[in-house]
Amino acid sequence: MVTGCHSILARWRNHFSQLLNVHGINDVKQTEIHTAEPLVPGLSAFDVEMAIEELKSHKSPDIDQIPAELIKAGGRTIRFEIPKPIKSLWNKGELPEE
Repeated sequence: MVTGCHSILARWRNHFSQLLNVHGINDVKQTEIHTAEPLVPGLSAFDVEMAIEELKSHKSPDIDQIPAELIKAGGRTIRFEIPKPIKSLWNKGELPEE
């Protein structure tokens, strides 16, 4: 099976090298990505601000049963509190059942 994977990868490498007009296909090497950090940046205050602004008013609340109007009315306090549980879940790498 491993030999088959190498064969498939070699064909894809050849295909994209030709497609992208890369010279010297022998110089293209397989690389592995090893990261200790997530590839997605963390949640910023700006992200929270933009998400709150995009909430639509006068709609039924989601599963959390918190209306958009209440979140928007929360002002600075809610904008600072919302990221805390999100960052905690992100760092743990776990999602709740709901």
